Amino acid sequence: MSQWSQVQQLEIKFLEQVDQFYDDNFPMEIRHLLAQWIESQDWEAASNNEAMATILLQNLLIQVDEQLDRVSQEKNLLLIHNLKRIRKLLQGKYHGNPMHIAVIISNCLREERRILAAASMPVQGPLEKSLQNSVVSERQRNVEHKVSAIKNSAQMTDQDVKYLEDLQEEFDFRFKTIQSLEQSDKNSALIKQEMLTLQAMLNTLDYKRKEVLSKIGRVIHEIDVLMNSMLTEELLDWKRRQQIACIGGPLHGGLDQLQNCFTLLAESLFQVRRQLEKLDELLTRLTYDGDPIPVQRPQLLEKVNFLLYNLFRNSFVVERQPCMPTHPQRPMVLKTLIQFTVKLRLLIKLPELNYQIRVKATIDNNRRFVLCGTHVKAMNMDESANGSLSVEFRHLQPKEMKSSAGSKGNEGPHMVTEELHSISFETQVCLYGLTMNLETSSLPVVMISNVSQLPNAWASIIWYNLSTNDPQNMSFFNNPPTATLSQLLEVLSWQFSSYVGRGLNSEQLNMLAEKLTGQQVSYNDYQLSWAKFCKEHLPGKSFTFWVWLEAILDLIKKHILPLWIDGYIMGFVSKEKERILLKDKTPGTFLLRFSESNLGGITFTWVDQLENGEVRFHSVEPYNKGRLTALPFADILRDYKVIMADNVPENPLKYLYPDIPKDKAFGKHYSCQPNEVSKPSEGGVKGYVPSVFIPVSKILIDSTDPHSPSDLLPMSPSVYAVLREHLSPTVIETAVRCRLFHS
Repeated sequence: MSQWSQVQQLEIKFLEQVDQFYDDNFPMEIRHLLAQWIESQDWEAASNNEAMATILLQNLLIQVDEQLDRVSQEKNLLLIHNLKRIRKLLQGKYHGNPMHIAVIISNCLREERRILAAASMPVQGPLEKSLQNSVVSERQRNVEHKVSAIKNSAQMTDQDVKYLEDLQEEFDFRFKTIQSLEQSDKNSALIKQEMLTLQAMLNTLDYKRKEVLSKIGRVIHEIDVLMNSMLTEELLDWKRRQQIACIGGPLHGGLDQLQNCFTLLAESLFQVRRQLEKLDELLTRLTYDGDPIPVQRPQLLEKVNFLLYNLFRNSFVVERQPCMPTHPQRPMVLKTLIQFTVKLRLLIKLPELNYQIRVKATIDNNRRFVLCGTHVKAMNMDESANGSLSVEFRHLQPKEMKSSAGSKGNEGPHMVTEELHSISFETQVCLYGLTMNLETSSLPVVMISNVSQLPNAWASIIWYNLSTNDPQNMSFFNNPPTATLSQLLEVLSWQFSSYVGRGLNSEQLNMLAEKLTGQQVSYNDYQLSWAKFCKEHLPGKSFTFWVWLEAILDLIKKHILPLWIDGYIMGFVSKEKERILLKDKTPGTFLLRFSESNLGGITFTWVDQLENGEVRFHSVEPYNKGRLTALPFADILRDYKVIMADNVPENPLKYLYPDIPKDKAFGKHYSCQPNEVSKPSEGGVKGYVPSVFIPVSKILIDSTDPHSPSDLLPMSPSVYAVLREHLSPTVIETAVRCRLFHS
C-alpha cells in the first residue's frame, strides 16, 4: 500500500494535520494524482543536488502533462482547469530554483510519515497533549469572535461619526444663515426661535461628540485588553508550537488565523485613527466651552498609536527558523560558509505595505560572526502561496571573523556546540504618518565548522527547545536545567518519526529510559540532567548516550530504512530481555536489535535447541555501515549461513519474532533472487577455480578457542566444496564477515 493510501485512511484529526502543509507550494491535487510516482523518487537527495532537482522538476511537469491528457479525454473541465493552473504555478515558481520544490516535497513526505507514525502510537505523549489542549482551542475561537466584534464596533462608530458630521454641517449652515441676516432681522421672533433650535442642536452635537468619543474609547479598551491577554497568549502558544515542531514534534499551524486577527485589529485601529482625525477636522470648524474633543482626543490618539506600535512589533515573526537546505531535519544548526534559509512574516497584511518594508538580517552583537550574502530584502505578497506579507532569505552564510592576531577564533573541530547565537532582523514601517522600527530574532542557533559537530549541536538544540520557552536565553548552557524523562523520551521518539519515518513504542522507550538512568524508573517524575544525556559516557563505554542514539539514526536512514518503517526491527531491546522473549519460541526464531557496545551497529539473535532440550542463543557480531554498504541487510538475512561442527552449512534464521516467516517479512526487500553459479569446469578465469562469498559464521563449541586464519573469509576450497554440495549455487557480490559464539 502506498504511503498516500495509508494517509487517506487516517482519522479526521490526523487528516487535518496533513491538510495544513499542502498549499500552492505543493498542491494536494498533484500529491494525489501522482502518489506512486512521487513516492518512488529520491526528493531528499535532489534537495542537495541542483542537477538532480532540475531533472525531477522536468519529470514532474511531464507527469502533470500526462494527467492533463488523461483528464482531457474524460472531459473533466474542473480538473483540467486546476491542472493547467498548477502546472503554470509550478513552472513559474521553481524554474529558477528546482531544489526548493525538492525540499518542499521531501518535507511533505517526511511529515506524512511522522503523522502515520503518530497515528500508530497508542498514547500521546505529555508534550503533544499540551499542544492539543482543548482550552487553547477554545481561547482561539474566543479571540476570533472578539476580533470580529471589535471590527463591527469600529464600523458602527464610523456611522456615528458620519451622523455627527452631517449634524454639524446642518448646524454650520443654519448658524451662518443667521449670521448673514441684517441686524434688524435678527430681532424677529422667528430668528429667536431659530436661535433656540440652534442651541438645541449644539446640545445634541455636544452629546454626540461625547458619545462618539466614549465609543471610540471602548473600542480602544477592548483592543488593549484583547492584545494583552488572549492574543498575546495565542502568539506565545504558536511560538511554543514552532519550537516543538523544530525538534520533530507535530507540525505547527495557526499562523494564518493569527494573521487574520492581527490584520483585523490593525484595520480597526487605523479606522479609529481616521475617526479621531475626522473629529479633529470637526473641531477646527466648531468648538465651544466644555467641548470634549480637545480634552479626550489627544489621549485617545496617543493610545491608538501605542497599540499600533505594539501590534506591529508583535506581528513581526520568524515564520520558518534558520535551516541549512542540506539538513532539513536539523534546523537552527548552521555551518560556517554554508548557505541557510530563513523566512519572516508580518502578520498585518495590508496591500499598501507590499514591497515597502525592507528587512535587514544580522547575527549577534559580539562581532565574532558576520553574515555573507544578500542580507537586505523587501517583504512582499507575491512569493507566498497564501499571499502573506513575507520575505525569505535563501543565500545567507555565516562566516567567522579572524581574530586580531590573524588566526581564526574557535573555528575548527573545537567550536563549542553549547554556545548559542541569534540571527536578528530589523525593519522600519512607515504608514499613514506613523514610523515604527521593528525587531525580531530567530530562536537560538548553534554554529559549527565541521559536520562532525552536527550531532552534539543538534542535541543542544533539542535540550534548549524542550526545556524552555524563552526565545532568547543565550546563557542557557551556563547552567542547563534538567528535563522530565517522559518529555525527553517523547522527543526522542519524534527524532525517529521525523527522521526515519517511524517512532518508538513503549517497550523501546522503556529500554532507552533504563539506558539513560541505569534503572527502572517512573517516567512522570524523574528528572534527567543535560550531562547524563549528552556529556557523560555510558557505563563501560567510550561514548555518550546521544552519540550512540545518533549513530543508530544514521544507520537506519542510510542502510535499513525500509525494514525500520515496516516495523520489523525491534531495535531497542537488551540482551537480557531478548533471551526472555526468545526462550519459549520455535527454534530458528530471531529478532533484530541495535548493538549497545558498537556505534551504529545492528545484530540478530536466534534461538535453537539441543537434542537434550537445552535452549541456546546465538548473536552475530554487529553489522556496521561499512558492511551494510557492501551488502543489503535484507540479503544478509536471506543468505546467512552457519557452519556447525560437522561442517554442514545451514540458514538458522526461520521466523522473525514472534512467528513471522522470514521471507514473508523481508521478501519484498531482497535486492534480487540468488543467481545460479556455474560449476568450476563451466567458467571462470582459466587456471582458477571460481570464488564465491557468502555471509557465514562458524559456531565455536568452545568459545575460548582463539580464532584461526581458517575461520576468516574467503573460505578454503575444501569448505567451499562442502557449501557447493549442500547449498543452491549463489552469487553474492561481496562478503560480510560475521563471528558467532555459542552461548
